[in-house]
Amino acid sequence: MKVKEIVRVRDVMRTEIDIIDGMTTISDALIQMKNIENKILIVDKRHQDDEYGAVRMSDIAHHVLARDKSPERVNIYEIMTKPAITIDASMDIRYCARLLERLKLSRAPVVDNGKLVGVVSVTGMVLHGVRDRN
Repeated sequence: MKVKEIVRVRDVMRTEIDIIDGMTTISDALIQMKNIENKILIVDKRHQDDEYGAVRMSDIAHHVLARDKSPERVNIYEIMTKPAITIDASMDIRYCARLLERLKLSRAPVVDNGKLVGVVSVTGMVLHGVRDRN
């Protein structure tokens, strides 16, 4: 019997992260964004006991674009999800996929010992976990 190799989140996550301050306007955040492929902005902690926040492109579409609000007048903190659901870097991608599906999320920040280390996406897990297996 062949032993199944466990693929961890750290093996499929993207390490390029866009971290922004919650006071940043949507317009400025999008200008600063370097990793558009991630489709997520991570809102930095304000202090040690704070939590990370997250703004997905779908949040901007729903809260700013669809409501015809000016991206220059809306701050990130107004539309962010906080605390963000984070995924442990050592989690098996099968469980990560189940969790993201249950929460109706397509991506999430990844932490290792409480430190932000990347972003995992359903697409990345499928491409690595299914395509690369063949």
